[in-house]
Amino acid sequence: MTEAAELPPAPEEARDVFGDRYSDAVRYAELLAETGVQRGLIGPREVPRLWERHLLNCAVLSEVVPEGVTVCDVGSGAGLPGIPLALVREDLKITLLEPLLRRTNFLTEVVELLGLDHVTVVRGRAEEVLGTLQPVHVVTARAVAPLDRLAAWGIPLLRPYGEMLALKGDTAEEELKSAAAALSKLGAVETSILHVGEGVVDPLSTVVRVEVGESPGGVRFAAKRAKAARAGRVRRRR
Repeated sequence: MTEAAELPPAPEEARDVFGDRYSDAVRYAELLAETGVQRGLIGPREVPRLWERHLLNCAVLSEVVPEGVTVCDVGSGAGLPGIPLALVREDLKITLLEPLLRRTNFLTEVVELLGLDHVTVVRGRAEEVLGTLQPVHVVTARAVAPLDRLAAWGIPLLRPYGEMLALKGDTAEEELKSAAAALSKLGAVETSILHVGEGVVDPLSTVVRVEVGESPGGVRFAAKRAKAARAGRVRRRR
């Protein structure tokens, strides 16, 4: 049995990043270190670096998310990056999308405990909610899958001219190059690699941004969305 690691005190940068929600960020860190580890949502070895590697690393994603948009955090897991983003950006309407029940149960508990009224938890896979989940401005993800697979799941959830923001590590440039053809087929019109978190995290957080045109997911998904929309209109008329 692995001995539980101790959660270190929050670094001073956390007060600046989370502001009025600092105490909620501390509670979330405690939940990850306790309940999250007990339920197998996060490894015990991650506890000593929860703040720098996880909470702050995710919270600085807010630097590149536009104001007042809708966000879907695909494969949200234990809530990273969705919950740190929600704590620093109450102007966003965020959906935490996760297929596993034990994870969605944890996410629901956290959202209720922290009073995150602008956050909704949805259980399901991205391909399952297509057509039922309202298309969003921004899709976020972290440590879910290689970029080409992640894009195939996330991009179809976007509304026209939306963007996917994927937190990646040292492989970001390599993944972007190898996924170029797949991204083009999915309707991507521009890609870039951003570095965020200056003065907060070291190394900086790396974000792959994929911007789409008028047909996110490509022609096939545009047809699927149109079919789902027509079915929805029929149901509403009944």
